[in-house]
Amino acid sequence: QVQLVQSGGGVVQAGGSLRLSCAASGRAFSNDAMGWFRQAPGKEREFVAAIRWSGGITYYADSVKGRFTISRDNAKNTVYLQMNSLKPEDTAVYYCAADQAGLGGNWPQAYDYWGQGTQVTVSS
Repeated sequence: QVQLVQSGGGVVQAGGSLRLSCAASGRAFSNDAMGWFRQAPGKEREFVAAIRWSGGITYYADSVKGRFTISRDNAKNTVYLQMNSLKPEDTAVYYCAADQAGLGGNWPQAYDYWGQGTQVTVSS
């Protein structure tokens, strides 16, 4: 059974940092791309960042570029999202996701498996 289990998140003041983790299990993920999305209340789920397992190619939404860093540890089947210089508008539930096709697109429909979500709240 494929599972993506998230950890991290919480409440932080503006300008602070948080790190999210997403551990994948159930099969090998060596060819999958992994992504992070977020959803604020009343808004659609939006792309944050993605990484291909092979080569470490990364993609970022313009709103987080230069502040967030996605990385992965293939040996642990884990992907991370380091979030620095957080802003109140970063407040949302964050989801990790796995794309079997390995492309790491910026649309949710491209992803096959999802984590349970974790709340990130940035206070002003």
